[in-house]
Amino acid sequence: MGRARLVCRLGARDLQRRPGEAALLLLAITAATTTLTLGLVLHGVISKPYQSTREATAGPDVIAAVVPPPVGGRPADLTGLRALAGARGVTAHSGPYPVTWTRLAANGRTATAQVQGRDAATAPVDQPRLTQGSWVHQGGAVVEAAFADALGIRAGDEIVLRGSRFEVVGVAITAATAPYPDLACLGFCPGAAGLVWLTRADVRSLARRARPLSYVMNLKLADPATAPAFVQSHDPSRGSAPPDIGPSDPEPPLLLAWQDIQAASANLVRNQRKALLTGGWLLVLLAVASVAVLVGGRMADQIRRVGLLKAVGGTPSLVAVVLLAEYLVVALLAAAAGLLLGRLAAPLLIDPSAGLLGRAGAPSLDAPTVGLVTTVALGVAFAATFVPAVRAARTSTVLALADSARTPRRTAWLITASARLPVPLLLGLRLAARRPRRALLAMLSIGITVSGIVAALAAHADLADSGASTADPARADRLNQVLLIITITLAALAAVNAIVVTWATALDARHASAVARALGATPRQVSAGLSAAQLLPALAGAVLGIPGGIALFAAVGDSATLPPLWQLIAVVPVTVLVVAGLVAVPARVGARRSVAGTLQSELA
Repeated sequence: MGRARLVCRLGARDLQRRPGEAALLLLAITAATTTLTLGLVLHGVISKPYQSTREATAGPDVIAAVVPPPVGGRPADLTGLRALAGARGVTAHSGPYPVTWTRLAANGRTATAQVQGRDAATAPVDQPRLTQGSWVHQGGAVVEAAFADALGIRAGDEIVLRGSRFEVVGVAITAATAPYPDLACLGFCPGAAGLVWLTRADVRSLARRARPLSYVMNLKLADPATAPAFVQSHDPSRGSAPPDIGPSDPEPPLLLAWQDIQAASANLVRNQRKALLTGGWLLVLLAVASVAVLVGGRMADQIRRVGLLKAVGGTPSLVAVVLLAEYLVVALLAAAAGLLLGRLAAPLLIDPSAGLLGRAGAPSLDAPTVGLVTTVALGVAFAATFVPAVRAARTSTVLALADSARTPRRTAWLITASARLPVPLLLGLRLAARRPRRALLAMLSIGITVSGIVAALAAHADLADSGASTADPARADRLNQVLLIITITLAALAAVNAIVVTWATALDARHASAVARALGATPRQVSAGLSAAQLLPALAGAVLGIPGGIALFAAVGDSATLPPLWQLIAVVPVTVLVVAGLVAVPARVGARRSVAGTLQSELA
């Protein structure tokens, strides 16, 4: 039999003998690769709906605006806009259109609206495309589609603007601004606002004497790709030293390139992608800890098999390859499953907005994405398996065949410190100290999970503080769903890890537990000791996870919002209680093994 065939047969037999552990390994890596795939494939998909909207609405390449002087009540100076209409590289323009801001009331809800005056005739640049009804006429309003969707407005409804009632005659989409609530206001609108179109005369009727109308103009360039350079060269506010403007001087035009609007349109998907990528890498780290524990427990159970392989002529390298092969095969299957699930789930997350034309469609899996996800899956399995496999392969053949219990290390300070503790805590502390690397992995597992949960709580708090949950509850709900999925996945993997660690500890400590019971410890005390061995790392991991989650959110978020203090305080006891409940059953099962049978089978 060839070497490759022998490795394949031995690996396949081992997976068949332990299908439960193989399934857990597959689940852990698949969860990480699926989330990572989702984060990678969302990159850039939002550009398709925005480009379709630009083409359908004759979208502008640059939007220019002027505002009236801050004091004096003088009207806005349109000289700068007229000069831009004839600037080099500009091939067409529409406007200037009058603009004002006011409160809109509809269906029992209110919101800030940017009201723009338009002509009944079709504009050569930025002609919004109707999705319902007809275009503006005297007394009739057209509402931007995402704004209408957020407020539940449809054609035929009535809205109130600064005390005046208007009939909604249409709903439309535009590429001249990002969909509500990410409206591109060029820095001169009062916070998040939705866009409403009226006739010029209706807008002038809404203007206040204390704050005259602003004006907006849409420009078409010969080369749309040069829009950022055009903005940089014509907008004084983009320079390193903006000119000084007196209180009575007219404000210079403010400019915005279409690329900036496209980026703002991708805000929701970008936040989802950031959350998925962060959660994906957290799951990768958690998968490494989970796989390391699974591998460590299986390697301890395979020592006698290693001795048999070496006794029949297997070299240490062959033994190590056999032990590595099965995990790498599972990792490849997990990578394929993660890529498939991520590809199928991505369309559910990339419907960008009611304010853009069409859907982003199903993203494609390119070679870099497939290569990265596969490499990560294999890296997880290899990193968690290599050291235990090499250590097992180097074990003496005689000792491996004997498979006797290992003599625990005696640490004087630990014996002294734990001697006067209650029996369960004494046993738990000594069990944790006997396997420091396993205790460290358990602590890191809980710490990673708590960090992800705290970061998700901070993201929820940030959504509430920013008003996004009330401005557009549908979009906020979608981001909350992504955060909830990541949180549940992290918690599920951490729960599986806690159970596996407890079971591995119970198997590894069966001789020590039998000796403790022979010396008078009750099964309840031994069970409590096994639980305590997991609760100590869980407590440390929960405490470390709070600052870790805050730092994680600060690193990937755009703000430093903190969750409410009571949530941070509750994380630690809730985590410890959940871990205690998870490890209780395997600890109790492990503590009720026969004392006589265990001691007889473990004699060296």
